[in-house]
Amino acid sequence: MPIYKNRVEWRGEHRGYTWCQNGAEMEFSAPPDLYGVSNLLTPEDAFMAASNTCYHMMVIWAAERFKMDLVSFECEAVGEVEEFIDRTSWFKKVTLYPKLVVRNKPGEVVQRALDMALKYSTINRSFKCDVVVEPTIILQ
Repeated sequence: MPIYKNRVEWRGEHRGYTWCQNGAEMEFSAPPDLYGVSNLLTPEDAFMAASNTCYHMMVIWAAERFKMDLVSFECEAVGEVEEFIDRTSWFKKVTLYPKLVVRNKPGEVVQRALDMALKYSTINRSFKCDVVVEPTIILQ
């Protein structure tokens, strides 16, 4: 069973530094509206990036598996946070908006590949919030 590790260190105020298992490292902060610093990664940014980057990698995997001639792919991820009266909050929903340009495959095959990408997205399958995909598929 794979194990993934991460380490963080407090750097004063609402700032920290993180080291990832794969060698990436960076500063992070709370969001500016929660006394954090602008232009640094926040946990909320990391959550959305985890969703989007994992889905991205699985779309590439599915495109290869379905032998799709993928011309281009991009995806925007939007997270909806629900806030409660006791000031707690959680991500209620993540919507992924992939835009693909594909040659020589019917739309049904491309949609099936997108469905498979979500099914095998470890990160998105691990969330307790809803994850919805609203694609734009352009066939050439």
